[in-house]
Amino acid sequence: MISSSLTLASFAGVLALAPTALAGFSASSSSNVAVYWGQNSYGQASSQTRLSTYCSNSELNIIPLAFLNGIKTPITNFANAGDNCTLYAGTQLLDCPQIEEDIKTCQSQGKTIMLSVGGATYTEGGFSDSTSASAAADNIWGLFGPNTAYANRPFGSAVIDGFDFDFESTTSNMVPFATELRSLMDADTSKQYFLSAAPQCPYPDAADNDMLNGAVAFDFIMVQFYNNYCGIQSYTAGSATQNNFNFATWDTWAKQTSKNTAVKVLLGVPANTGAAGTGYEPISTLTPVIQYCKQFSSFGGVMMWDMSQLYENPGFLDGVYAALITGGSGGGGTTTTAPGTTTTAPGTTLTTSTKTTTAAPGTTGVAQWGQCGGTGYTGSTVCQAPYTCVMGSVWWSSCQ
Repeated sequence: MISSSLTLASFAGVLALAPTALAGFSASSSSNVAVYWGQNSYGQASSQTRLSTYCSNSELNIIPLAFLNGIKTPITNFANAGDNCTLYAGTQLLDCPQIEEDIKTCQSQGKTIMLSVGGATYTEGGFSDSTSASAAADNIWGLFGPNTAYANRPFGSAVIDGFDFDFESTTSNMVPFATELRSLMDADTSKQYFLSAAPQCPYPDAADNDMLNGAVAFDFIMVQFYNNYCGIQSYTAGSATQNNFNFATWDTWAKQTSKNTAVKVLLGVPANTGAAGTGYEPISTLTPVIQYCKQFSSFGGVMMWDMSQLYENPGFLDGVYAALITGGSGGGGTTTTAPGTTTTAPGTTLTTSTKTTTAAPGTTGVAQWGQCGGTGYTGSTVCQAPYTCVMGSVWWSSCQ
């Protein structure tokens, strides 16, 4: 199902690009799309609907549920979605049968459903020692893992697909907490679980560095490239070397520091103008950033904050998806089959111009990854040598 706030026209524009099967996180893919759900940051009663509303959208792979914002004393908060829950007596845990049902629905449609731990309102600061950290991990595993007989489970018999750490301030003894969770997940062979984190882009991350510094094996991280100097607003178009935008730094972390050297790094972006203080960029500006990131083998896709903002920004998800699956270097890109055609997905073909789009010697043109075509585009269609204009979608062509 697609939200009514996404126009039929924008959805139809990428319908032909959609994969034939819905899928969750893939460690071999550079086109994973993760969107947080649960905090309704857009703030309107209608801007966050029930979880299952979004899960038939083939452009989404991973949905972290935000948040478990208390660990030692477990606290769940899902904004207006909590209106359909009740509190377990004597606890701060919500009993949410609707979310339980929706998790199962989403998983049946191939989505990876994570529980995000922390958030901006998390104030416990971690643990006093490793013993209490490990004990807390055992309790969290009981509340959300496979033991459906455990007391006070917020999602009842539904079992999540893993945990995401979104700590916004410094913490203590998170390594034993994360290590115990990782061990419990790995010991359960009934299904695959994932561990992720959402650090800020300044490296090293102040809140998560103890875990990220080779101590804990993460399957993927979703770096928040916003609200900081190193955000996507600092990307310099056409420049092979970036001064402040530091995806390259995180790629180096993945290869040289991460305990799991096959970890994927997702580009975290705001999904709308009001989703962050700084860092939101429209698709026309964001697409070259995505194409730049594709050159790094650790690149795993895009994360967006959050679902409520995204579905109030028609066309943004479609544009991100189109940028991920077409054009540029790296996995998940396009395959040129013949002059004038670009294959984007099984059974679909996008027609591109066959005219020369490289600037003549001594003349200027659009820089690498810059826009050179697309619906409504009125700028230059000529690329700087040696690049040519390649169609990525009906909205976007870029110099590659």
